[in-house]
Amino acid sequence: MATTHDLIVIGGGPGGYVAAIRAAQLGLNTAVIEADSALGGTCLRVGCIPSKALLEASEHYHQAKHSLGRFGVEISGVELNLPKMLKRKDEVVSSLTQGVAFLLKKNKVTRYAGHGKFTGPNTVVVHSKDGDTELTAKSIIIATGSRVAPLRGVELDGDRIGTSTEALSYPEVPKHLVVIGAGVIGLELGSVWARLGAKVTVVEYMDKILGGMDGEICIEAQKLFSKQGLEFRLGAGVTGAKASGDSCTVEIDGQDPISCDRVLLAVGRIPNTEGLGLDQAGIKTGARGVIEVGAHFETNIPGVFAIGDVIAGPMLAHKAEEEGAACVERIVTGYGHVNYDAIPGVVYTHPEIASVGKTEEELKEAGVTYTKGSFPFMANGRAKGMDSTDGRVKILADKQTDRVLGMHIIGPRAGDLIGEGVSAIEFGASAEDVARTCHAHPQLGEAVKEAALAVEKRAIHM
Repeated sequence: MATTHDLIVIGGGPGGYVAAIRAAQLGLNTAVIEADSALGGTCLRVGCIPSKALLEASEHYHQAKHSLGRFGVEISGVELNLPKMLKRKDEVVSSLTQGVAFLLKKNKVTRYAGHGKFTGPNTVVVHSKDGDTELTAKSIIIATGSRVAPLRGVELDGDRIGTSTEALSYPEVPKHLVVIGAGVIGLELGSVWARLGAKVTVVEYMDKILGGMDGEICIEAQKLFSKQGLEFRLGAGVTGAKASGDSCTVEIDGQDPISCDRVLLAVGRIPNTEGLGLDQAGIKTGARGVIEVGAHFETNIPGVFAIGDVIAGPMLAHKAEEEGAACVERIVTGYGHVNYDAIPGVVYTHPEIASVGKTEEELKEAGVTYTKGSFPFMANGRAKGMDSTDGRVKILADKQTDRVLGMHIIGPRAGDLIGEGVSAIEFGASAEDVARTCHAHPQLGEAVKEAALAVEKRAIHM
């Protein structure tokens, strides 16, 4: 006999567990199905969190080895203890996955460990090592996330040629790491291993890095990464990658092949919708398995919803979280909304890169007239004190209304600073509003204020 819940969430990642907790807060008898033994999804287990732990650790190592002397901190004999660094990363992940489990328990969300599969429009069977469990619910949310996109000719072996999962746990620093793909994942993990001593070559099919981000910011970022030692081959199509023993060969269309000892495939991700029984439930999907939904996350089957990486839009954990909460609120209250113009994106390299809203390229293509203000961190007192003056803040505003349309930052703590741009767009603020908001001194956020002033060509400190 089937067990009945008000809501079933398939997937225990950021979108899924947030949806489940919000549903429980709103009084629904809620269940979460997750196949992995640890909750948190790709982001927490083998994505956002472990990569940031390694980025932070590798930056500390690099500073101790190369730049703390500028602050009068003299250190000699700096050594890398890679096993200890990787252990700390795993401890961070373990702590947070346990935290998610605690939150579900605290909110009385029922956890089913196993693989969920539709057997009908409102019925899901959980396949586990202990047998099958049939569940039914009036509402079901699909939040199964995404997986690494394959590339024809690249033979993954889970060791020498692998994905971001393997790159989070290399047992030794590669002598030469080839990263296929100059997106966020490739640049972040490429930066980690470059700081730890690897030669890193980034091969990208497009003629720019970080496709989709603001063009000026991307050009500046590439220059800075090149100074840090990353090598780039842009406009280069990889046709194959094979491992033989401890060495690898990466073949590039029309160019000489590259020999290396490790390869990281990072050309993007695709929705994780295979094996869910979507056909049996009659749920429509589009290209690459993307689930088709309406304006309020509902599929073509009434009562079945989808959020996060399995639907269209940027594959970001915080996007999935917002969608999870909004979807549940829509189910329960009839209201729920996500402002997709106010979803930030962050690259946690050094310096960090962050963006929200429209890029110049998008505004030009749409025929929107705009004004632009920019301010360099070189002219910011706090950045000088930190010895972190690369980069700038750039603000785009509507020429007629002065409303902030986009903010793009490359520089120290850009991922934190972008929150001001998100708030400005969310509340429909003008560049003048940002410019007239008092910012503490000395503070990195003053660069945001100055960029807003620069929109009207009245920056004070430039």
